[in-house]
Amino acid sequence: MRILVVKVSSLGDIIHTLPAITDAKRAHRDLVFDWVVEENFVEVPAWHSAVENVIPIAIRRWRRNLLKTYINSEYGNFKKDLQGIHYDLVIDAQGLIKSGIISRLSKGLTIGLSNRTTREPLATLFYNKVYSVPWTFHAVDRVRQLFARALQYSYDENLIDYGLDLDRIDKNRHIERKRQLVFLHGTTWKTKHLPRFYWRHLAQLATGEGYDVLLPWGNMEEKRSAEFIAKNNTRVSVLDKQSLTGLARHILSSAGVIAVDTGLGHLAAALATPTLSLYGPTDPGLSGTFGRQQLQLNSNLNCAPCVKKVCGYAGPGVTDKFGEESFAVEPPCFSSHPPEHVWQQFEKLINE
Repeated sequence: MRILVVKVSSLGDIIHTLPAITDAKRAHRDLVFDWVVEENFVEVPAWHSAVENVIPIAIRRWRRNLLKTYINSEYGNFKKDLQGIHYDLVIDAQGLIKSGIISRLSKGLTIGLSNRTTREPLATLFYNKVYSVPWTFHAVDRVRQLFARALQYSYDENLIDYGLDLDRIDKNRHIERKRQLVFLHGTTWKTKHLPRFYWRHLAQLATGEGYDVLLPWGNMEEKRSAEFIAKNNTRVSVLDKQSLTGLARHILSSAGVIAVDTGLGHLAAALATPTLSLYGPTDPGLSGTFGRQQLQLNSNLNCAPCVKKVCGYAGPGVTDKFGEESFAVEPPCFSSHPPEHVWQQFEKLINE
């Protein structure tokens, strides 16, 4: 039985789908999966042993020049790949209009979440059958429920297995983790960024305890932040630009990860690396890191979590000090995460 999964983005959402693939394969050994995903994330589904074909799509890039996309036949080639197989089932695990359209373009019975339990209710117009899964479930459990009901099996809620074949990520990996940490400081929303001075202080605390610190980056702004964090600390390294596979290798070989609310934090969780995630304007209850040795610290500021991309804080300014330098804590919700407290909680986590 061959199933097409439609979950095109973002990184965290893609990773949230992996345990459902594992559940389904465990319940029905004859299942084979194909997966439609944004071209930037094609590495991730391919890490799962039950996924045979990954079909890339480039919606984000195509939007910038629709005429060029049509002329150079990119869309036509994608459609040809998508419709090359008649699927026994097509599961839209995203619940957006764009994913619904992709599901309908494919050949097979399409299913998804009901209009009351999906992010964009109009997406249900493209499904042959819908299932209702409460919003109160974590994103991982919502997808697991959808797969289980569509394929008629039960699963152990307490067993979380992302199903990653680590040999597909790094054939030469070492079983022993190095005494190094990865700081995932980059994220999309401006309001989800921990102040750079806090990161620099955390790096000082980590290296003072004998750890090396690795700083990845995804764009030039994040690279500049990494260089700021690493300044005057020889045990902190700004990595070269990494692919997802390259970064996964660094996470696999590290003792732990400290992250803000970012898709890469979910990658660390999927790789079962001890991870402490810091939340300010967002709430991890429904979409936080999920798995073994995962710890989330929430802000206790009275306006958090606001779930806003632009900070609306109207209270008195919040300042802190690192060495002789004073700085504004922006956004103020991160004042709940002073570096000494974060490091204390992280040490407890990795020593469990």
